[in-house]
Amino acid sequence: MSKIDVVRAAMVAAMKAKDKERKESLSALLSALKNAEIDKREPLTEDEENAVVKKEIRQTQETYDTAPADREDIKAEAAARLAVFKEFAPEDMNVEQITEVIRGVLAELGIEKPTGADKGKIMKVLMPKVKGKADGKLVNQTLADMMK
Repeated sequence: MSKIDVVRAAMVAAMKAKDKERKESLSALLSALKNAEIDKREPLTEDEENAVVKKEIRQTQETYDTAPADREDIKAEAAARLAVFKEFAPEDMNVEQITEVIRGVLAELGIEKPTGADKGKIMKVLMPKVKGKADGKLVNQTLADMMK
């Protein structure tokens, strides 16, 4: 069952429960998923669906963070949307899992003690392996910690 079907089913349940805020959040997510599918002109893969959900989470988090302090209504709406969107987001990799992937990449590249000069080479191989599964900032920080 695709994520579009899952979100649509959750939206129908929210409508039946007369939960307007949840329904609107799910509607926005469904719209983003459908638009991505239309742009691609074929059904989305699971990774592509997850990327769309993560993008919506990032944008909503940015809205929350940049809202003026006196606009509690915007912050409340963004927080409610974040809670709904996170239900459909895949679980991110933790530091230990990222470290394992980095070790695998280092072995693949034949690098025993990574240095700053190797970082570009490592990231070029590493990022496609963790794309959509881990936060880029966390991956970068983990690699930087391993270089110390």
